[in-house]
Amino acid sequence: MKKSHLHLTNLDRSHLQTVVAQGELPVREVKRALALLALDRGETLQSVATHLQVTNDTVAAWRNKYKQEGLQGLKDRPRPGRPPLIDGRQRAQITALACSEAPPGHERWSLRLLADKSIELGYCESISHTQVGEILKKTQ
Repeated sequence: MKKSHLHLTNLDRSHLQTVVAQGELPVREVKRALALLALDRGETLQSVATHLQVTNDTVAAWRNKYKQEGLQGLKDRPRPGRPPLIDGRQRAQITALACSEAPPGHERWSLRLLADKSIELGYCESISHTQVGEILKKTQ
């Protein structure tokens, strides 16, 4: 007789099947849903891990998280890290500046000119030309 790793409620099972079918969640969350559904069908930790290309410990952690927290355990936790120094409004201002006419004496904006002008106009306290390049790259 196979060891039963998990028993989903009918409501949770139908919710997970809907989540997987829609495919609108991040891949990490869909993988967790697939793992729980497979464990509910009686598959082993090893077979689920192999199929999803993760470790046994990862599948066991997802199972334990579901047992403790229910479906909320499938969601990603906020990740630590430094908060962004340049917010969306500042990014929009820098992008608008780049789309404006170049200053007198210049044919077009350079990244260094944009960085200097952004500081001069008070859009931000400091910004490097490479950050300006990243901001403009993301808007294309």
